[in-house]
Amino acid sequence: MNVTFCCTDTKAEPWLAGLRMALPHAHVSEWQPGAPPADHAVVWAPPQQFLDEQTRLKGLFNIGAGVDALLKLRLPPHAKVVRLDDAGMSVQMAEYVCHAVIRHFREFDGYEADVAHSKWSYRKPRMRADFPVGVMGLGVLGERVARALRQFDFPVHGWSRSPKTIEGVVGHSGAAQLDGFLASCRVLVNLLPLTPDTRDILNHRTLSLLRPGGYVINVARGAHLVDDDLIALLDNGHLAGATLDVFRTEPLPAAHPFWTHPRITVTPHTSARTLREESIAQIAGKMLALERGEPIAGLVDPVRGY
Repeated sequence: MNVTFCCTDTKAEPWLAGLRMALPHAHVSEWQPGAPPADHAVVWAPPQQFLDEQTRLKGLFNIGAGVDALLKLRLPPHAKVVRLDDAGMSVQMAEYVCHAVIRHFREFDGYEADVAHSKWSYRKPRMRADFPVGVMGLGVLGERVARALRQFDFPVHGWSRSPKTIEGVVGHSGAAQLDGFLASCRVLVNLLPLTPDTRDILNHRTLSLLRPGGYVINVARGAHLVDDDLIALLDNGHLAGATLDVFRTEPLPAAHPFWTHPRITVTPHTSARTLREESIAQIAGKMLALERGEPIAGLVDPVRGY
């Protein structure tokens, strides 16, 4: 079995060493133009040349959870696109989202501002019942986030393309139930895959449906959010704030208004990072299963986009 590695902006050697250890009978190499055909590829943002040359690939293993950038390219005709199921990302995502929700709910951002001015302040405790949280996207990451939020006794709603049952979470599904889902939430967490149907889904109309004083947490893709619409709703007072980890252009340009808006918290796409050891173990296991003709989890439907 021949395995090739083609990951932009990723140090290759640790991945190559890990894959060689996990697949001792395979030939593992970093792709170079003109390289011989491989059976499987481990990729992140590969160039079109790589895909045009590697026409015999059986599996394209993406080292992140999102595959939207990969699906924009012309893919080898018979290659299965495989995303990571979790590989240590879901617990990171749950940590990040719970931190953002609690920071807003407990008004720790306000305390931080007061402390910066040597001000000793008091804020009346708020009721969790007044802060229902909605999670958009109930895949592996979204489900883990929804379950984690329930541990803090927040009312939690979930919305997904098709119905899904999670204990303690009020389920909503499909386009017909989207508006009702949004209207039930004061805090909105976006964990949707980026597809043509979900691009720009966080816009003036949809965000206006959130309860007054709403809060937005985007940890999926920057293209889900219409930047100017968010700023307009923050400035008119309908939204109280936002925590943003993903952006249309990354790194976020220095002149972008998100950096300096007083109600926006920015982090540099760090909510859930790929953990190399866990990812290699998962990828190697799936490659071997494919070679044995066994079914695997994480297969991407190119039509749906996830």
